[in-house]
Amino acid sequence: MAEHYDALETREPAERERDHLARLPKQIAHARKNAPGFARILTDVDPRAVTTRAALARLPVTRKSDLKALQGEIAPLGGLNATPVGKLAKVFMSPGPIFEPEGVGRDWWRMARGLHAGGFRAGDLVTNTFAYHFTPAGSMLESGAAACGCTVVPAGVGQTEMQVAAIAALRVSGYIGTPSFLKLIVEKADEMRADITCLTKAMVGAEYLPPALRNALGERGMTVMQVYATADLGLIAYESRGPGGKVCDGMVVDEGIFLEIVRPGTGDPVPEGEVGEVVVTTFNPDYPLIRFATGDLSAVLPGRSPCGRTNVRIRGWMGRADQATKVKGMFVQPSQVAEILKRHPEIRRARLVVDHADGQDRMTLHCEVESTPAGLAAKVVATIRDVTKLRGEIALKRPGDLPNDGKVVEDARKYD
Repeated sequence: MAEHYDALETREPAERERDHLARLPKQIAHARKNAPGFARILTDVDPRAVTTRAALARLPVTRKSDLKALQGEIAPLGGLNATPVGKLAKVFMSPGPIFEPEGVGRDWWRMARGLHAGGFRAGDLVTNTFAYHFTPAGSMLESGAAACGCTVVPAGVGQTEMQVAAIAALRVSGYIGTPSFLKLIVEKADEMRADITCLTKAMVGAEYLPPALRNALGERGMTVMQVYATADLGLIAYESRGPGGKVCDGMVVDEGIFLEIVRPGTGDPVPEGEVGEVVVTTFNPDYPLIRFATGDLSAVLPGRSPCGRTNVRIRGWMGRADQATKVKGMFVQPSQVAEILKRHPEIRRARLVVDHADGQDRMTLHCEVESTPAGLAAKVVATIRDVTKLRGEIALKRPGDLPNDGKVVEDARKYD
């Protein structure tokens, strides 16, 4: 049984970086030429000059939170699609509503690599409990399982008794879906006294996997792994197993994307290990998303994975980067904190904390500084007022004092 999906997973990191950087100018040129939305977003960009990470970091970020407005301007996909809608395979609709395309081709979402790392192989019979209606998760995982050579039971969500009956009767070996629904199926099987010991592997996503649940299912002979994917990008990263079958720390980034971690509210890459927003450039020709900000927080893990894969690892999903909060009827955004830092380069990192002292909303900008130049505090307070149109205080901190959790705006108000 092949340990790795293909040779791309074990190539030297420098080779991967060269390959991705060589592909960037072509993908950006393709997006500008064939996707009207990107023709507008990247209007002043010379694709031939985008051959380094630094050059890519100067390009504008397109945020997931922008999609509804963009799609309202150019229906139905915001002009971000390079393949006309009439030549796509499917169009999905997620809450918002936000529309997502699926193109024609084998494993269009690139999910097979993640499923392979989770032990899914040709000949496995797997039940796919992700939704098949409107949203793409069901289709996304089914195409990946099919590319692995698996036979798929398109179960969808709900009907736990039928789910248990199908697993037991067909001797299904693999589960695909959310961890919480897997827990319900196992509990229903116990209640029905149904034998589902055939279920030995599970690939879960879309929500938090509690370690206690993973351990409990492991004691029942089920290996549970996670993928991190979105309806816009497909696979972003996946868990893998090292020597002895132990699940490795972090998640390996997929070979088909170019990943950055940026400071929330900006497009500026953060140092390795610092928590920030996941930004992805995809090499998908149908939907060539360039510097697409997912709204998710994560961080790069140092070193290589014990599984032998050499791509960058991230810590997985660590929360949301969309941290806007309302103070005295006005929204305060991470981008405003970024603007304050831009005006005061003495500040290395900052976190705007909103609390409810003495029954009144209060904003305090906690700033990490190496030293404190005369008058800095007063200048920063004035900048807070200028940028946010609200009064704010400042608290000076030493470098390293602020938590490394990606939070730029923290709502610490309690009303109980």
